[in-house]
Amino acid sequence: MTINLLLTACAVAVIASGLICGVFLAFSDFVMRSLGAASPAGGVEAMQLINRKVYGSVFLALLFAMAIASVVLALFAAVYMTGPAAVWIIAGCALYLAGVFIVTVACNVPMNRRLDKMAHEDAETISYWRAYKASWTRWNHVRTVASAGSSVSFLIGCILLSGG
Repeated sequence: MTINLLLTACAVAVIASGLICGVFLAFSDFVMRSLGAASPAGGVEAMQLINRKVYGSVFLALLFAMAIASVVLALFAAVYMTGPAAVWIIAGCALYLAGVFIVTVACNVPMNRRLDKMAHEDAETISYWRAYKASWTRWNHVRTVASAGSSVSFLIGCILLSGG
């Protein structure tokens, strides 16, 4: 991988992780609070629809593409690079993989799948919704911070690579 290709890959990683962060931030900042302000049945139904629409979305493609790119960038940086730029790139990859991708797959998605199987007006669903909102949002905060940290780490790596 030439330096120009590596710089381009890091710049794309900055933008992609930043875009992902923006989606997570919107959910943490106002989407979940808005759904929580709706009637429980309305909030559940809206979240079920959101979770169903995410499949096939640009967001989901970007989420998975960044996971693959993070593995490739981390391996490249670990094998072929030395110095602070490599450390920042590897840190960005680790933050993304652990704090965004793994948290999504291990925490948020299982909660979404459970919610999706529930009838939005059942008493059990409404009880689960209260716990879901708090737990899902807490894990989403982790994803927001991790994707922001990843984006910043990739940016610092880019700056260092370019001689800045």
